[in-house]
Amino acid sequence: MLVLLPPSEGKAPSGRGAPLKPESLSLPGLAEARQAVLDELVELCVGDEEKAREVLGLSEGLRGEIAKNTELRTAGARPAGEIYTGVLYDSLDLASLDTAGKRRAARSLLVFSGLWGAVRVTDRIPSYRCSMGVKLPGLGALGSHWRAPMAAVLPEAAGRGLVLDLRSSAYAAAWRPKGELAGRTASVRVLHAPTRKVVSHFNKATKGRIVRSLMESGAVPSGPAELVEALRDLGYVVEAAPPTGAGKAWMLDVLVDEVH
Repeated sequence: MLVLLPPSEGKAPSGRGAPLKPESLSLPGLAEARQAVLDELVELCVGDEEKAREVLGLSEGLRGEIAKNTELRTAGARPAGEIYTGVLYDSLDLASLDTAGKRRAARSLLVFSGLWGAVRVTDRIPSYRCSMGVKLPGLGALGSHWRAPMAAVLPEAAGRGLVLDLRSSAYAAAWRPKGELAGRTASVRVLHAPTRKVVSHFNKATKGRIVRSLMESGAVPSGPAELVEALRDLGYVVEAAPPTGAGKAWMLDVLVDEVH
């Protein structure tokens, strides 16, 4: 099973240990595309701070985030699972998983990123600021920059198993499973049952809990239909819509009663 996650806008501080080693990151087929983004992002932030703030879409209060990007090559690196914070990652709470759950998370979880493309939670990275919606002056829109490298690398990473897609739309645009792989992919929405509306905060929290439940239980569903049964066994209320045609993914709605 491969679980696709969005990153978080907010991130924990960089570590105090060894700096980034790009060659150590998972999915080495993305190395060239990563280097291109890294080089331009650092150059942008070292140069004109005001331009960098505009390109990165940062408010005046977040101007300090630019300094993070100037130090990407020298700042200490930490496992990505520690760098990413926020509602989804708080609910997932990787650090409190038992040893078996952590091993499953290391194998299964893939976090998408405007800067790195995609990393595993064990990959050591520095804290940074660069969303997939950014349009760099040289490379252009990052969603477009990543499409070809992702298309070359991600199908192999997915293997023959289930792909559980929990990404937001901006990150989903960087890579969409196609063909037979799409038929093994399940995209999830979280709906407030009484209103049938998506609630952003609750959506993220529930997705974090879903991933945690799967990592804790050791469930290894072989496909979307098996995933539906596994989630129901774990206490979730799930409605499933199988693919409507070739090359389409399953759509799962997880219904929740309380918004918290």
